[in-house]
This record gives sequence, C-alpha cells and structure tokens, in this order.
Amino acid sequence: MTAKSLMNEYPPAQDRLVTLANWRTQPFNDWSYRNVRRLLPTADIPASRTPSPFDDARQDIGGITLQDAEGKTIALNAWLRGTRTNGFVVLRNGRIVTEWYGEGMNGTTPHIVFSVSKSICGALGGVLAAQGVLDPDRPVTAYIPEIASSVYGSGGCTVRHLLDMSVGIKFEEDYLDPEGDVARYRRAVGWDVTPPGHSVIDLRGFLGMQKPDGKTHGDTFHYVSTNTDMLGWVYERASGRALSDLLSDHLWKPMGAEVDAYITLDAHGAMRAAGGICAAPRDLARFGEMIRRRGVVDGRQVVPGSWIDDINENGSAEAWARGDFAEVFPGGNYRSKFYQIDRKRRTLACLGIHGQYIYIDPPSETVIVRVGSDHIPLDLPATHTWRRAFDAIAAHFS
Repeated sequence: MTAKSLMNEYPPAQDRLVTLANWRTQPFNDWSYRNVRRLLPTADIPASRTPSPFDDARQDIGGITLQDAEGKTIALNAWLRGTRTNGFVVLRNGRIVTEWYGEGMNGTTPHIVFSVSKSICGALGGVLAAQGVLDPDRPVTAYIPEIASSVYGSGGCTVRHLLDMSVGIKFEEDYLDPEGDVARYRRAVGWDVTPPGHSVIDLRGFLGMQKPDGKTHGDTFHYVSTNTDMLGWVYERASGRALSDLLSDHLWKPMGAEVDAYITLDAHGAMRAAGGICAAPRDLARFGEMIRRRGVVDGRQVVPGSWIDDINENGSAEAWARGDFAEVFPGGNYRSKFYQIDRKRRTLACLGIHGQYIYIDPPSETVIVRVGSDHIPLDLPATHTWRRAFDAIAAHFS
C-alpha cells in the first residue's frame, strides 16, 4: 500500500483510513507526516511575505558512497530510494546543490519534524534572551509559579536546565512502552486517544505531575521531551504571547521562510514545543543555513551570534558523558536544544524521531535536511548511517 492510496476515497476504506490509532505506523505515516493538520488541531506559524531566495548550484552527488548499517558500501541515490525518505535537501554556501522528494512531497510541503522542533525553539530562546524577555538563569517558577510542586519547582530548576536537557526528572523516554511515561504524555498532548479507564489530562496538567529522580539539576544530560514543552510555556508566560506567534515573528518571517509552518495543540490549546512543528523542507534548510551563518540572513541578525557561539562553546562535556546519548555521539555535546556532534568542526545537528535531521557543518559550508517516515521511532543503526552519509557529503565539499 502506498501513500497515494491512503485517504483517497470519501469515506476511505477501513484499511486505508488514517487515524490517531495508526498515524505513526507504516504505511499510514507516509501520508500522515505531511498531513498532520488533518488529524490534529494546529496553529499557524506564518511565513515571510518576501521569502529569502535560493541560488541554484545543482550538481549530481548521488554517486557519493557511504557504509550502511551492515558495513556494505552503497551510493547515496540508492540509499535515498531504499529508505523511507520523504524529502532531502543539500545546501552548499546557501545554494541548493540537490533536492530529492518522495511520493506526495516537494520542497514546500509541510512535514512534521518531531524533535527538530526542540532546536527551533532553542534558537527562539536566544532571541528572547537578547531582548531581555527571558533570563536563562532564572528559576522556572519565576515564570510559572503554579508549577512549584513539580520537578520544575524543586532543587533550583532553571530555564537553562530546560534548554540543556539537564533536569533531574523521573521520566523515561521509551517510545515503545504502551503503558510508560511517553504513552501517557502522548495522550496528554492529544496525539493518542485516551483508552477507557484512563484519566484524561491536558499537557500543562501533565507537566505539573512530573517528579524529581533525585539527581542534581545540571549534572547529567537526560533526554526528556516534557522539558521543552515546559520551555515553550515559559516563553509564552515571559512574553505574554503564543508560541506560534513568537516563532513566526522572531524566526520564520525574519529568516525569509517561504511556507507557513504549523504546530500541534492539545485539547486546551497548549502548543507542543517538543515535537509538534510541521515545516517545509526548504524552510528547514533556511533555518539550518541561518544557524550556520551565526544567525544572519541577508545581512539581518535573526538569532544573536553570541547565542550560537554559546551553543558551540559552552555545553557540558561532563553532563553529556554521564547522559543518555553518550554512546550515540561519543565526544558530543548538547546546548540550547542543539546536538554538537563534532566539537572540533563545530558540526551541529537537530534530530527528530522517525528520521528527521538537520545537519550543519560550517567548515564545508554544508547544510543537509532529511525528513522521513521511518518505522522505528529511534533507530540507532539508521542514525549512524545517516551520520556517515552527511559526513560523506560534507567531505565531498571540503
């Protein structure tokens, strides 16, 4: 069954119907990841009226080779065709080198990016901090006092701890446990239907229920999505504005985005900062290029260069080494929602489950975007293979 055959009748046949019960499974996610707003409530993130244009510098890079998870050599073109890649964009010095799209996709089709949303919200934090709206060193309760009885109100938890995923929180980010923390979290954000016998709760109520794990805040990198939803709530309370409007006015419009993005909402209108942004591949490339250029687009400073320097220079190597992903990116780092996967090259990455990536390599002037509908939420062999693919492309241009 292909994406083209899903949701194409009125009403669709039962086996071709995409619902909240199946939208993150194959083959249904081939359709749903580019049609999220037909399944969930959303808020627009308006784009610029004058999009920043791309120069065209296309060349055939499909023959670049990489090692797959089994150690076999494979050409990039074959790798793209053989994986559930929905969109692939490569920029060199801001110019489009190549684009590749799967069925139903093009460069202006919004696609859910899951936790790449975190990096987008991390960049927004730099703008708000520079404006004096946000102080990363203040306690979370300075902005959201009603959260005082949760982990976010204990032990001196600060906005910086939210930004750096170093909250000592008792939460396991296990995407496959049907009764685990993530399953309850998905029901709170409205991504899954609440089964009979389970209590119904909204996102902000769920955040208020989170408890400490006994570790000191700031000591360990512990990847928990609720930290970014808490951060989005802090942004809204600090500014008095909706997260979608902040993202539009401070990022999407000034960076010259071409297409309105959007973000998913829970039943009470809370926006899912941690994973609910849907954006076009070309605009994701614009975002990556803006980060590569230290926050500058067409001579305009969109995100403060000092914020991006801080991402590159001030992540805690010790917290990373003690954390969840130390074996995924040995010698890596994490700061303000960005992964630093090569400290010497200052290579940054934004990652989302089911195969969403932005790769930013300043030495080779390369930005790469991949959006996909991979079956497994977190497939580490595939992540390593994509890393090798991105590194091979960067090496080609170095």
